[in-house]
Amino acid sequence: MSELIDERITIYEALQHIKEGKYVMPAFQRQFVWNMEQIEKLWDSILLNYPIATFLFWHVDDANVTWDTYFCNFLSDVTFDSRKAADSANYELTSINVKTTDTAILDGQQRLTSLYLSLFGEAFIRPNYARRKTGEKILTKLLIELNKNKISTDEEEYNSKKYDIKFSEKIGIISPTQFDIKDILNDKFQNENTREKAVEDTIENIPVDSKDYARNILQLLYNKIFIEKLVRYTEITDMKQDDALEMFVRFNSGGKALKKSEITMSILEAYWPSAKTEFGKVLTGSYIGFDSDFIIRSALMLYGDVVKSNISKKIAEDLKNDWSGFKRALMNLEKLLSELKIEVSRFSSSWNVLLPIIYYVYLNPDYSNNIKAVRAYLLRAIFFTYFQSGTTGKLQQMKSNINSFDNEITIEMLDQMNDLRITEGKIEDILNSEKGSRVAGEVLYYLSLNWRNKTFKYEQDHLHPENRFDSAKPVSVSLEDWKKWRANRNRLPNLHLLEGRSNGSKNDLRLVDYYNDMNYDQKMRFYEEAIIPDDASFEIVDFEKFYETRKLLIIEKIRALLR
Repeated sequence: MSELIDERITIYEALQHIKEGKYVMPAFQRQFVWNMEQIEKLWDSILLNYPIATFLFWHVDDANVTWDTYFCNFLSDVTFDSRKAADSANYELTSINVKTTDTAILDGQQRLTSLYLSLFGEAFIRPNYARRKTGEKILTKLLIELNKNKISTDEEEYNSKKYDIKFSEKIGIISPTQFDIKDILNDKFQNENTREKAVEDTIENIPVDSKDYARNILQLLYNKIFIEKLVRYTEITDMKQDDALEMFVRFNSGGKALKKSEITMSILEAYWPSAKTEFGKVLTGSYIGFDSDFIIRSALMLYGDVVKSNISKKIAEDLKNDWSGFKRALMNLEKLLSELKIEVSRFSSSWNVLLPIIYYVYLNPDYSNNIKAVRAYLLRAIFFTYFQSGTTGKLQQMKSNINSFDNEITIEMLDQMNDLRITEGKIEDILNSEKGSRVAGEVLYYLSLNWRNKTFKYEQDHLHPENRFDSAKPVSVSLEDWKKWRANRNRLPNLHLLEGRSNGSKNDLRLVDYYNDMNYDQKMRFYEEAIIPDDASFEIVDFEKFYETRKLLIIEKIRALLR
């Protein structure tokens, strides 16, 4: 049973523990993300006697960590970019010697790192992109203004600093009225016998009317660092790493709010330190645009419970130990889609639909024997918006059904699933999809696989132009029919894909004029690519016949894709 111990120590004591290696961070901690302003405001809060929140520590020893439990040391230097945000820095992971290291920080990393950098570490800044490219960076120091006459704070601004405390890279020309906070560590300030003289020497160039203000700041700074026990922490003992992970997720409240994906990745790295590096090698080429969530969810699909959506030690180790098999599944997925004339990059922002296929190809390296059924699943899931809601439950359903059908995706399996069974209602919904909708775009894309040129950009386009239905109705057409045609003008049977430049030149041409401007070869391609009925009339008065006969052809082609 874990025990909770509440303690208080000074800022100096906490930072000394970091310096001596007594305090470390568990590997599942995230990167340092605070910016310069947040550090400045932390010190401002300390000087204003504001509490700096409770810290959460985890006592580690031989009983609750093993040789492969990884930790990382606090950063001793950080580089900020021109916007004063911290550059991402990879922590070096290491195992620990519990004889010297006995505490891991579960909550408070951002605050402790900020304090450590201010007093014991170094902060650098890259002022612009050019310096970023060359690697040039400038040392900065955290300074506080001791001359109250120079302080200009905006009392009206919400959450503004009350003390003039800020980072400056102009360290070669520090004003005699500015004090480098790090100098408070000098022996002359720490020694009671020399402290008063050190203070007076420091404020020698301060105007007379600000000397008391300056003395008070220096004394306050000394008290806050060395005397007052401002670091209040709760230490958890007798707790295993899995429980520490759970505690971290539940109680991490310092600094910037964690996204679930950040927590999951941190947890994974605790069990597999090189995970992020390996993920980066995969998320290139065809998989550019995908993210680590895609790999993690795929791993849950293959090795765990996709509904729970959390990484356990077992899943992390399974992924690590079977990394080559996992990568082979992604490679086979790409090959399978290529055989279907589909690019995997198309799914970079909608990859949930691919996970059942990844599971299938992982179980069946000889996946090409059943490629038609896989296409049927993929297009049904897309056309019927299968993953529009309840994603994890549906992924688990697909996984269970694949298992039940001898690790295969089959037409029979799909026909037994209500959400993926072909019905007249689902087909009608597809045909009623309108220009600009995701479904219309997807259907037009997959209907064009046999002829579209990958180097061209295509756009959804009306066959009979939209604005024609805003004009006066033809005399021979009833008002009731005209209203119905206006309602159908944006729907799939009046849409096709057109190469961008052609669409620009077509503009709002009447369909009959657009067709008559084509040569013979263009007309033949038009009939095939736009799925035009053989006896079609392109006159607006024949819109209903054109719409209904083309609708039947589209239904036939959609059904062929879904079987």
